[in-house]
Amino acid sequence: MQRLKLTNGQVVTAQRIIPNGTVLVTGGQITEVCEGPLDVPDAVEIDVAGAYIAPGFIDIHVHGGGGHDFMDGTETAFLRIAELHARHGTTALVPTTLTSTQDQLLHTLDCYERAHSQNTQGAEFLGMHLEGPYFALNQRGAQDPRYIRDPDPAEYRAVLGYSNAVTRWSAAPERKGALAFGRYLLDNGVIAAIAHTDAVYDEVVAAVANGYSLATHLYSAMSTVTRRHGFRFAGVVESAYLIDELDVELIADGAHLPGPLLKLAYKIKGPDRTALITDAMRAAGMPPGPSILGNRDNGLPVIVEDGVAKMPNRQAFAGSVATADRLLQTIRTQTDIPLLDAVQMLTSTPARIMGVDHRKGTLTAGKDADLVVFDDDCRVALTVVGGRIVYQREPETVL
Repeated sequence: MQRLKLTNGQVVTAQRIIPNGTVLVTGGQITEVCEGPLDVPDAVEIDVAGAYIAPGFIDIHVHGGGGHDFMDGTETAFLRIAELHARHGTTALVPTTLTSTQDQLLHTLDCYERAHSQNTQGAEFLGMHLEGPYFALNQRGAQDPRYIRDPDPAEYRAVLGYSNAVTRWSAAPERKGALAFGRYLLDNGVIAAIAHTDAVYDEVVAAVANGYSLATHLYSAMSTVTRRHGFRFAGVVESAYLIDELDVELIADGAHLPGPLLKLAYKIKGPDRTALITDAMRAAGMPPGPSILGNRDNGLPVIVEDGVAKMPNRQAFAGSVATADRLLQTIRTQTDIPLLDAVQMLTSTPARIMGVDHRKGTLTAGKDADLVVFDDDCRVALTVVGGRIVYQREPETVL
């Protein structure tokens, strides 16, 4: 079994940053984390020259990147997206769909199954996230309105019976049948998430009592304080703050949420209940200009500029083009959130939400050897997935 030794790094553990630290990897697992050098003659040694060594980033909500979208319906798209995000420090991700026809959805699940076994050079797949189609039409955002509808038991039972790849499903809990849907997801080990919703506090309380445990991209496409016949009601944003057991995810790309809102969510929910996500579409890692949200053949045309994807009329965002290193950089430059907490929101918290914290999310002996090395500017130098180096930045030359 090949051994890999990362030395001379600032090792980011769950409790502290170890100066001049060493991380030893044997096969696909972390076998030792310590301060100072470690004498392992048979290990391949990489001196990271004072950079940070952290657990690999875990992105639990991502649609695409590198010019590909998971809805393209090809194994190639899945593999290229995984490779693109690995180059930016992501070692595990949850491929995410958009509202679509039932046939297209099932085809995407088939592609996931085939690509999963072929994925050796990119971020590991942690199951599929189905985003829709059970949403509030008023909060659809860039989701295709043709497919938005109430939860249909025959439909969602058929989907989960068709494939065991689904690990989370986002819906609006105020829709007719959504509470029964939440209970069914809970009973089948699928995370039920609140998204694209006009729900008010009482409806969110009911949702949590019926299996919903996560607020999808907090603030985006969801209700905040609203008035009905003059009376004010707390929306999903306020409900997420009030309900301690509800996890939240934030698109921390610096465009969807400014620094003050990132700090507010962190202050109220804390790093143990907050996951940072990219929500990236196909244009992540690509130059600005025209792009497509969703399937390449029939998706929504969008414009990528100012570091974000916009609807053609430029009146609303149509998705993020962020990668995980950009999320970390946003937190570091736009907030005063400590590095340990920022890393936690990119690693151990999403690992817990997805139920893989027994093997991922911290630099702990016995866990998967998923590592990222980055510098003070959050530039990724090395990504290791399951003990394999899948990305290593070329040394810079000085002319």
